[in-house]
Amino acid sequence: MRTGSIAFRHPLAFWTGSALLVAGVLLHLPMYLMAAPMHYRLAGMPMSPGMLLGMALIPLGLCLAGFALAPPRRMAMDGTTPVTRTHRHDFHVADGVPLNRAHLTLVAVLVVALAVDVMKPATLGFVMPGLTGEYGISKEVGALLALVALTGTTLGSVAWGWIGDRFGRRAAVLLSALMFMGTAICGAMPSFGWNLVMCFLMGASAGGLLPITFTLMAEAIPAAHRGWLLVALGGVGTSAGYLLAAGAAAWLEPGYSWRALWLLGLPTGAVIIMLNHWIPESSRFLASQGRWAEARVALARFTGARKAGVEEDSPEHPGAPVLDDPHVVIGLKQLLHGSHAALTRGLLICGMAWGLANFGFLLWLPVNLVKLGIDPSGASRLLADSALIALPGIGLVVWLYHRWSTVRSLVLFIGLTTVALATFVALDLLDVRQAWLITLATAGLLVSVSGVIAMLIPYAAEIYPVHLRGTGSGVIAASSKFGGILGALLGVAGLFEHLALAAGSIALAMLAAGITLLRHGVETRGLSLEAIQVHIRGAALKTP
Repeated sequence: MRTGSIAFRHPLAFWTGSALLVAGVLLHLPMYLMAAPMHYRLAGMPMSPGMLLGMALIPLGLCLAGFALAPPRRMAMDGTTPVTRTHRHDFHVADGVPLNRAHLTLVAVLVVALAVDVMKPATLGFVMPGLTGEYGISKEVGALLALVALTGTTLGSVAWGWIGDRFGRRAAVLLSALMFMGTAICGAMPSFGWNLVMCFLMGASAGGLLPITFTLMAEAIPAAHRGWLLVALGGVGTSAGYLLAAGAAAWLEPGYSWRALWLLGLPTGAVIIMLNHWIPESSRFLASQGRWAEARVALARFTGARKAGVEEDSPEHPGAPVLDDPHVVIGLKQLLHGSHAALTRGLLICGMAWGLANFGFLLWLPVNLVKLGIDPSGASRLLADSALIALPGIGLVVWLYHRWSTVRSLVLFIGLTTVALATFVALDLLDVRQAWLITLATAGLLVSVSGVIAMLIPYAAEIYPVHLRGTGSGVIAASSKFGGILGALLGVAGLFEHLALAAGSIALAMLAAGITLLRHGVETRGLSLEAIQVHIRGAALKTP
């Protein structure tokens, strides 16, 4: 059964697997509900037989669903793509059509998916007080939860990106959502150790959904609108996710404890599964696999009456170039070889530097502002004021990325981040205490780091070839999370207590990333994804 290239190869296996997974989560609810008279405190209670059965059903259901979503065996299991004839003109229609209802529907669905994805890790801050209180652990031990979740998102970004390049973009989105639902049982775990395990898996599922949504959208949206919609997707989806997390905490936590925030993973993940009808597989991915009939059906969803324009070689389009080499190898090492190597290095350095700035420097900034002479309440107020000043910056990022230049906009905000960090170095070394200058530097840093992450993954989703796009986007997303892990470890080691040293180190890394991308980055604005590959190969040949 296939309707618009959105059906499953084995629908019975998919829905049976999904049902088993949901049943596995629901089997954890009786113990949670029984604890209502104790305000849902489960710490120290033994697991019931139903919970143990549920924990067995969840991976079984996930495996069944994975089997249903897998492509033909030879395409999924070997490390190469088949011989393809992916011609530029085959996608001229997709890139040339006006933005239509099908495109906007996909964007809306992916915004929902991204908001749900961001919501789960965003709840970490809200569950921490209740979790540490119930388990009787210190805040330092409780902080392991955030570190484990961040590690999960790092590994998940790489793993699901790889899955997206082998199984397909749609398959990766749905599998990630199912795993997301399964980790809802974190809300019924009676021990902190089990919470760590489930939080790692939750991070892995959340980390995987982020790059794949950008990959799928990049391959479906017309070239003229791709850039600004990718950046807007990240900004709107992230903001909506944090708002949902805050709203859920305010609404549910007082009456149902912190555990309810984890249990929300079941219904919110189910929303993505229920929206699967509006998540078609990427026509570019299908074409790269040699699945031409499916690729044309998927493409026709967005071209409408112009679907006849998708055609084979003709006198009007003789000898269209083959843009994917036959039997190309799919793997992480390919990102650091050939024409994409320099671009990958620049983006990796940028991602890690951003993680250090966001999860290290900014987390310690309130402490350092006090050292600069700002009183504690004033430091919090200054950060809040700076965040408000930074808010319109996302609109500026979208406009620049769409109207000016993609790569130069990214380099510009990397440069602004470098300048803001260098300002903190000067403030510390010169012992400057002017509040207005500190506010300006803080606002500038918040604006610039927000701009960098808003463009980083969208740009990565545009610059890699179809057989590496999921993996590339995933690795770049993982680099920002790895920077966060490094920031957390360096924070424990005491680096961020030395303001000038911390700011200077990150500024140097950002500067190296900016120089690399300025030299080797390519413009993607308004170009088809296939034309971008031609530009990258040409730029690599010109580089000495």
